[in-house]
Amino acid sequence: MDKIKNIGVFTSGGDAPGMNAAIRSVVRTALHYDIQVTGIMKGFEGLITGDFMPMNSKSVANIIQRGGTILKTGRSDAFLTKEGRQIAYDNLVRNNIDALVAIGGEGTFKGANIFAKEFNVPIVGMPGTIDNDLIGTDHTIGYDTATNTVINAVDKIRDTAESHDRLFIVEVMGRDSGLIALRSGIGVGAEAILIPESKTDVEVLFNTLSSGRKDKASKIIIVAEGEEIGGFEIAELVKEKFPNYDTRLSILGHIQRGGRPSCADRVLASRLGVAAVEALLNGKKCMMVGLMNQNVVYTHFDNAIKHLSEADPNLLKIVRILS
Repeated sequence: MDKIKNIGVFTSGGDAPGMNAAIRSVVRTALHYDIQVTGIMKGFEGLITGDFMPMNSKSVANIIQRGGTILKTGRSDAFLTKEGRQIAYDNLVRNNIDALVAIGGEGTFKGANIFAKEFNVPIVGMPGTIDNDLIGTDHTIGYDTATNTVINAVDKIRDTAESHDRLFIVEVMGRDSGLIALRSGIGVGAEAILIPESKTDVEVLFNTLSSGRKDKASKIIIVAEGEEIGGFEIAELVKEKFPNYDTRLSILGHIQRGGRPSCADRVLASRLGVAAVEALLNGKKCMMVGLMNQNVVYTHFDNAIKHLSEADPNLLKIVRILS
């Protein structure tokens, strides 16, 4: 293949802590190899509108610690059409962009996969999503920070729960994946964790609450937002079954996406940014770079976006034992 001279980088889908660290790594690695870098604003929509800007080392100074993404992000209805993708490709050609690094999750890689196959554009993906629901990496960029955000929030909720002898139902993000709920639930010592990968049996939940320590002042139930029975429904059922409990509902919402990325996410993003640029230079395309057992691995988009439909049985066992 022809030598890559200009790499475009963009973030797409939901923002995730560590995306800025990923952008920084891509830009500085490309510059290290004497390759130009073009920042593409607002994801796929920026490809269509031609919202491009040249980037240099100064462009990414002092951003490794910042949440969100300096390139902005979003979703694009126009990119779902062949006509929209043709405009995007024409813009790449017009701006002499030879290859792309796409930072995002499942939806981002689906779009990138179609685009790459239609126009033979070399694209490498970096897993930037708080849900941790991609195959081919132990953790996605943003997952560690999001779970720590949940733990910090629930620790504060636990203080109030202890003070008032309350039962709190806390709904966390994870429309299609319960991994944030599962990991953070273990971390906060929740009495029960409800996730979409494991069908909720309300009677089992009731038995868990009934058989727990009677002298325990507070109780915490973690519910993933994608669970078939959401936080509101669980709260109503618990209130009806246990009228003696002072039951409250707390929905953490978008605070889980924000904040300074953890050290783990900054290091992960930095390692994968280097790997993404080097993958393009080595002729790889339609691949997601990931980290498994501390080794960089490459997974084709077709496989990376296959949704993880089952939770780790070892973690579910830990929940049963410790709750």
